[in-house]
Amino acid sequence: MNNQKLKNLIKKPISLFAFSAIVSVATMLLYNIPFFNYVVEHTNQSTPIRVFLIASLVVVMLLVNFLMTYLVMYLMRIVGRILLAIMAIINATSLYFILTYNIIIDEVTIGNVFNTRYSEASGFFSWSLWAFIIAFGVLPALFCLLQPIKMGKAKQMGRYCGISLGIVLALLLANINQTLWIGQHDTELGGYLQPWSYLVNSIRVTSIRMAKQAEEIKLPDGKITDNDKAVVVLVIGESARKANFQLYGYKRANNPRLSKQQGLKVFQAQSCATFTTAGVKAILEPKNSSDLYEPLPNYAFRTGADVVWRTINWGEPPIHIDEYESGIVLSKKYPNVDKRYDELLFTGLRERIESSTKNKVLIVIHTSTSHGPNYASKYPKKFEVYKPVAHNVEESEKNVAKLVNAYDNTILYTDYLLSNMIDTLRSLKDWKSSMIFISDHGESLGENNMFMHGMPMKLAPKVQYEIPFLVWTSDGYREYKSNLPEVLEQHYIFHSVLNLLSIKSPAYNKDYDIFK
Repeated sequence: MNNQKLKNLIKKPISLFAFSAIVSVATMLLYNIPFFNYVVEHTNQSTPIRVFLIASLVVVMLLVNFLMTYLVMYLMRIVGRILLAIMAIINATSLYFILTYNIIIDEVTIGNVFNTRYSEASGFFSWSLWAFIIAFGVLPALFCLLQPIKMGKAKQMGRYCGISLGIVLALLLANINQTLWIGQHDTELGGYLQPWSYLVNSIRVTSIRMAKQAEEIKLPDGKITDNDKAVVVLVIGESARKANFQLYGYKRANNPRLSKQQGLKVFQAQSCATFTTAGVKAILEPKNSSDLYEPLPNYAFRTGADVVWRTINWGEPPIHIDEYESGIVLSKKYPNVDKRYDELLFTGLRERIESSTKNKVLIVIHTSTSHGPNYASKYPKKFEVYKPVAHNVEESEKNVAKLVNAYDNTILYTDYLLSNMIDTLRSLKDWKSSMIFISDHGESLGENNMFMHGMPMKLAPKVQYEIPFLVWTSDGYREYKSNLPEVLEQHYIFHSVLNLLSIKSPAYNKDYDIFK
């Protein structure tokens, strides 16, 4: 072929469909081999299931990348070319570091990239890096920038997008029983997946930074109306579902301590969402809204209460108080307590309450006790009453009974923690005290081949949103209303806690208060 024919071939336009298909296939073959290697090495299922999973991932990856390329090019034209070219170079750079340094492109990695100075990053520069970027990044980028394209019509775009989305959704539903396996390996899978690893995690890191600096919508000023010494401990459960609590009629006696606690009130409740960030936000906000209102801890703190937040979880709205204690902080504070378990969050609370210089104390504890997929790792061995248990995802999928045993043990451990907390509060003779436990959302445990949580509310089974809501108060603290709705929602927490702390506020809504 002479030079003229080669130039004519290069200049010959191709359809946007063909261009998008080429970019999609190249993205998978050039940059995602580590992703598929990981899938192959970490699936221990039968050969037919493994083959179907890998084939599904191939098709989903091709279609999603095709869809992204088609939309970016059709809607953004020259800007789309530039974006695809930049992504090709970043893909190559990411792949080089994955292969050379055995890293994954997760939130921590992206955070480190954002915090790295040029003087530090320049130490990674080498001839092999530049050669790799040129071969796997610059050449594909030139194709994206220079290849003539026939854009086609909007009708074609709609048809291709609709077909692609339909196939992707069908394959996702067909693999819904892989939720546990994906949940166990989500960090690694996401970290190897190009270009989504750095795109999603860059957005996540940026949003977290913005959230920390976010100015929530301030609520009207409140006022503490009495000088009684009162403490409220709000325990936010993780993935605790009502269906597996003895207190709600479950067949197993996995609430042996709470069932004997005098004064414990059990409410029917539903979560506002099936994932942590939305569930925790709903618990802490005065009303259901997509806006960021001043959450309960911030508002109580600003009003004059002594507020503590303890967590070994994540997903809460920005908390602006003086005493925010993560698991790392608490493990240094209490080195003799096993940092793997939620008991760390409850350690030393009696001393903390009694040492407070204020009359109103709010302690919020965000647990992780029933978070999957490895439920058996969430409690000390002495709470493994229901046996045998599943110790990994493969066991859980093959034998749901073992998974349920492990999950029920997490509820047994929760029972122990909450009951001990009530006993501690009851022993505080100079304080009016209350403990509230409510979960962020529920959990699927293999029903209809569904596991964990996160389904859209309109499609979610009730086990993912029917949650426990338990309240204990010391004698004479508050009386409950007699005309409450049959099923409560998470926003009752905000207004009920204001009542318990004697905070008078225009933000208070008596209709969402469980107390008189």
